[in-house]
Amino acid sequence: METRRQTLSLQVNEARDGFGSKEALFTAVITSALDEPLAGESSAALEGLAEAEDLRAALVEAARTWVHAVRTNHEVTALRNLVAAELHRFPELGEAWRHRGTESHHPAVAGALRALTEQGRLEVPDLQVAIIQFYGLLVFPHMVFSSYGTHIDEDLTDRLITSGVDMFLGNYGPQEA
Repeated sequence: METRRQTLSLQVNEARDGFGSKEALFTAVITSALDEPLAGESSAALEGLAEAEDLRAALVEAARTWVHAVRTNHEVTALRNLVAAELHRFPELGEAWRHRGTESHHPAVAGALRALTEQGRLEVPDLQVAIIQFYGLLVFPHMVFSSYGTHIDEDLTDRLITSGVDMFLGNYGPQEA
């Protein structure tokens, strides 16, 4: 048992040493966990946008996948709420998020919007603003409601997604000359 405890202690110390401090390790673990809804299926859906024939339909499906991941991952929701409540005690979490910026915090979204802009399917003059607006139209309503212990029903979720995609495309879709 003592050998097991020593081994675990050594592993924790090695992990901490790789990050420089307990706080840096803690921040890395937390920020990674908060990015989880944009991994897996959500990331794959966003990455597939550049090849989609019908961009609107593909954006709606990608948004549904992303919103579903946000709505159903209760552990990440609880962690996000905990971090927000304790940010005054752990300001390095807020600093880490701010220093990473929207593009590195949401690389799948940034990559998809960049590729669609390069193809001429979107006109995105400010990627940082576009990422926040995309996120704000599709995901923020669910994050805000969940932080108060309520949820948005399926019908309203679908209406928010389709109208959010339409608003986004109305602003960033190629403009007629």
